[in-house]
Amino acid sequence: MSKLPIAEADVQAYIDGALPAAWRSEVEDYLAAQPEEAERVRAYLEQKQALRALFNPVLDEVLPAHLSALASPPSTAATDRPHRPVLARWSLQRIAAGIVVAIVSGFAGWVAHDRYPQAESLARTSPLSLPRQAAVAHVVYSPDVRRPVEVGAEQEDQLVAWLSKRIGTPVRPPKLGALGYELIGGRLLPGNSGPVAQFMYHDATGQRLTLYVSTENTTNQDTAFRFAQEGPVNVFYWIDGKFGYALSAGIDKGKLARVATAVYDQIEHK
Repeated sequence: MSKLPIAEADVQAYIDGALPAAWRSEVEDYLAAQPEEAERVRAYLEQKQALRALFNPVLDEVLPAHLSALASPPSTAATDRPHRPVLARWSLQRIAAGIVVAIVSGFAGWVAHDRYPQAESLARTSPLSLPRQAAVAHVVYSPDVRRPVEVGAEQEDQLVAWLSKRIGTPVRPPKLGALGYELIGGRLLPGNSGPVAQFMYHDATGQRLTLYVSTENTTNQDTAFRFAQEGPVNVFYWIDGKFGYALSAGIDKGKLARVATAVYDQIEHK
């Protein structure tokens, strides 16, 4: 008896851990015979793990008092009927998790942003800080095997012209070859109130880092060079006028600092 073909829905269910054990073995046999497909699945699993590490701490944060109050019954009863807490059937942690999923989905949906423009609206209603935005974008796109960027480095002039036009100001990727990083390419992403640019680099080992460029900082006067750790991602970021820059990677702070300093110097002297 021949085996049933493995569909994309089966692969995605495997990634989500939603397949029965018997069918998981069928998918694993399929992946063992398809090295390229197995590499794609591995990248998605790493991406999923990175996103979980990035946002799981949110679930441990203390709930604001006004949300905690919603889970408590009224202090006095107006009738003889027993009162149920307003959120008795809901776990507040699940609500928090849902908010996180919504934020991440807003970024992940921009894999096909031309077809899903509502993702930009979601990003506007759930604003993130500059380092958190950059870290989310990094963990969503840097593991992608087949299409980590929209326009490759071999078309750098077209990439620069396109991104500059979309974000409304000239923007060009720094040269990092002296530090061992070569440009892969770039893509357009949604910010809190408009488009932002992401440039992606890799080194000889395949390690990737991304430079996130925003023009949404007209009211931000903090120009300091800062460091943030967002889950598994280290981020150096700074403000220069209306520009916000954030360099993200899964490498140690010292190595990333050297790259960030080179990026900063090039941008300051452009």
